[in-house]
Amino acid sequence: MLSVLNDIRRPTPGRTLLLGIVASALLTGLVWLLGQRLHGIRLLPDQGASWYYWKLPEPTVWTRASAWLGYAAHQLAVWGLIYHAQTRVRRYTAGLHRVNVVALAVNFGFIVLHTLQTHLFYDGLAQDVSIFSSQGSVVLLLVVVLLMENGRRGLFAGRPAPISAEVVGFARKYHGYLFSWAAIYTFWYHPMESTSGHLIGFFYMFLLLLQGSLFMTRAHTNRWWTATLELLVAVHGTLVAVMNSGPGGMWPMFLFGFLGIFVITQMHGLGLSRATRWVLAALYAGAVLVVYAARGSGRIDEIVRIPAIEYLLVAVLAVSLWLGLRAARLVRGGGGSGTADDGPGKEGAVAGTAEGGPGKEGAGSEEADSGPGGRGRRVREG
Repeated sequence: MLSVLNDIRRPTPGRTLLLGIVASALLTGLVWLLGQRLHGIRLLPDQGASWYYWKLPEPTVWTRASAWLGYAAHQLAVWGLIYHAQTRVRRYTAGLHRVNVVALAVNFGFIVLHTLQTHLFYDGLAQDVSIFSSQGSVVLLLVVVLLMENGRRGLFAGRPAPISAEVVGFARKYHGYLFSWAAIYTFWYHPMESTSGHLIGFFYMFLLLLQGSLFMTRAHTNRWWTATLELLVAVHGTLVAVMNSGPGGMWPMFLFGFLGIFVITQMHGLGLSRATRWVLAALYAGAVLVVYAARGSGRIDEIVRIPAIEYLLVAVLAVSLWLGLRAARLVRGGGGSGTADDGPGKEGAVAGTAEGGPGKEGAGSEEADSGPGGRGRRVREG
């Protein structure tokens, strides 16, 4: 009996993630079930790509306040928990800290609150902010992950980009605040509608909120779990594109764009053999050839748009952070870390080293990070 109680109190990382995924699926089912009550809401006609359809024609002070106050409370609560974990917990465990249980309860409570808010007032944040702000927040999240993981899995076929360790360390230390903003802002942007696109998106948001609740645990840094979260954006983007524009629409841009990033970068952090990575790269290339044989080779350029944008944003973000950190040192009178002389093009110390933030990698794990055809090298996580 004591061992059973201990298992419940201190679940393994795999069990924690499995229970979280099941709970996210059940919550998504609840959104679908309750969403049937919203079919009578009157909405304005669709007005194009920059128009968000699911918002009231005549919002009131109360509809706006209910969304913004709910979002603000949710955001501040989670930021407070992250700060507590960074300053009071500061160690990783296979089970759950008390603060993780509180974070899970807080996120669940605000999911319930947003559901009630939708059915009472309907509007989300979309009434007041652009649809591109919601999409951009998720893109920024994905870009920061690429930067943070540069030292462990590289950026191009297992080879790291020349990004300062100070920049990566800063991103690792504070990424929890940014990621929670991206997830919570996007969550409150939408009313809890039950369209196929909303349901796919809410399931993904629930998984991100789960990940954001597991800081300082081994489940939070599980490489297969985090890579799955990165890949799910390809599933979401592709399905929504197919539902919105049909088989002849832009879905290959999302599918092959995000899968291209997986082949170029993400798969090299999973410990896969060189042969396996060659097979995955060949399958990707073969799928591209098959699709564009039917679609027309003149449109194949669309598959490079998303990777080009994300890698460019990684460079812009790295330089911006380096300049900001350098400016901060100058303001402080020249003091700073041991990487003070590293430029944005210097790797400095091992870039995988975390500085106590929620995204700190588990110490001591190693893997070969050679890309298909690339030279092998050993990289130690921080």
